[in-house]
Parts: sequence; structure tokens; C-alpha cells
Amino acid sequence: MTLISMPHPIVHHPFAYQFGPLQLTGFGIAILMCFVVAQPVAQRELVRRGHDPSPLPDMIFAALIGGLLGAKLYYVVILGHWDSFFDRGGFVYWGGFIGGALAVMAEVLRKRAGLAKMADVSAPALAAAYAVGRTGCWAIGDDYGRPWDGFLAVAFPDGAPPSTAGIMARDFGIAMPAGTSPATVLSVYPTQLFEVVLGLVAFGLLWRLRDHRHAEGWLFGVYCVLMGVERFLIEFLRAKDDRLLGGLTYAQVIAVGIVALGAAVMAWRSRVGAGKQGIYAVGA
Repeated sequence: MTLISMPHPIVHHPFAYQFGPLQLTGFGIAILMCFVVAQPVAQRELVRRGHDPSPLPDMIFAALIGGLLGAKLYYVVILGHWDSFFDRGGFVYWGGFIGGALAVMAEVLRKRAGLAKMADVSAPALAAAYAVGRTGCWAIGDDYGRPWDGFLAVAFPDGAPPSTAGIMARDFGIAMPAGTSPATVLSVYPTQLFEVVLGLVAFGLLWRLRDHRHAEGWLFGVYCVLMGVERFLIEFLRAKDDRLLGGLTYAQVIAVGIVALGAAVMAWRSRVGAGKQGIYAVGA
């Protein structure tokens, strides 16, 4: 394969090691680390606020199962290839967010742990987990961007899928110059790394705001706004072919809805009052 777009692009190869019948990938490690990072962040915040952290392990497990299942099902439905359920890549953030949220909500309701309280403490944890999770997409060469020849452009000859001209044209609807060989590897935007940085920025902002004086749940609204804006913007650089309204992708349409939801939650939970408790436990 011939590399084009840059004289000397960064060439990425998947992080994966085979141990007999088992394969260890960077994506699997990143997913594990998402939950390793998220639990202590949320637990520390619950304890600081004077709440019992014991429901967290079951919530984390529910998020793991619901998030992975939702992320994969979203990918399969959008792509329309049911055999892609078993691809090593193809876990979509919004699918994971929705699936994980529904699973955690069910667990919180079952334990009567308080939806608003758990949503509020989960906001910084979710942003931290998101940043860590995106390193897994980078590790396997998944979720990269459109062709680009700028500084830090990356070629994924062994990505999931490879960033070839044929893949760009067939799967993402990106027009190629006449005469371009389908096997030509293109350099692209490393959108996975952009999202790692943006996820860390969101975590920093949410961590700084965690001692807020609003009602429980307000910080989760801030999280929805931040991550909705992040996703909406990064989609302009992503290699995608699921345009819907006005040239926007499905993910951007969902992002607009999540931003609206977040703004509504922030307005609803802006003041402590009847039925809207503050973030600290009584007597804490």
C-alpha cells in the first residue's frame, strides 16, 4: 500500500497481543480502565458529600453491561451490517451513553439510591471515563476522521477499518480523486486523540464545579451540555456517512437533543427547594 496526503504521515498500527486463543487489545484495556477510573471518582464524591457509596459497585457493573451492549447495537443498526456485531471495533458513544444510562437508572431505582444524587456524582466520573475510553479507539484505529494532510495527520493501514481510499468511498461516502487506487492508505484527522483532550477538559470543568450550590442533578445537566457540544463539533471531522437533517449526522442530531436535555436539567435543578435537595446529606 502507498501512503499519500503527507510526505511522512504518522503511521498507526493496532495495539494487540495474542496469547494462545486470547487476544489482548488496547480497546479492551481502555474499557476496563474506564470503570477503574470512574468508580473511585464517583465514590470519593459520594463520601465527600456524606452519602453511602455502597450502591456504586452494582451501578458500575450495570453501566458496563448496558454501555457495551448499547454502544455495539447502535453501531450495528447505523451500519446495517448485522455481522458487524462481532467486529473488534464499532462501539458508538451515544449508544453506550443511552444503554449505560438506562441500565444504571434501573439499578438505582431498584436500590432506591436516588436518581438525582447518583446522576450528579456521576458527571465528573463519566467525563473521565470518556477520555480514557477514547484511548481505546485510538489503540485499535477506530473512529478516525476524514482525510487530512495537516500536522499530526495519521494513517491507519491496519485500522478498524483501514483508512484506505476504497473504505472512505464505500463506507463513508467520501469522494476520491479520479484514478485513486482503492488500496491507497490516506492520512486522516486523529479524532480519537482530539476527543481524549476534550474529555479531559470536560472532566476538569466538572470537577471544579462539583461543589456547587444547586440542587442534586444540576451537574449532570452541565455534563450533558459539555459532551453534547463536544460530540456535535467533532462530528464535522469524523469519517461518517450517516447524514440526516441538513447534512448533520445522526450523532449530531442526538447531540443537539442531549444539549437541550442538559440545559433543561440545569434550569430545573438550579435551586434547592421542595423536592430538590442540595448535594450534601443532611447533617454532613
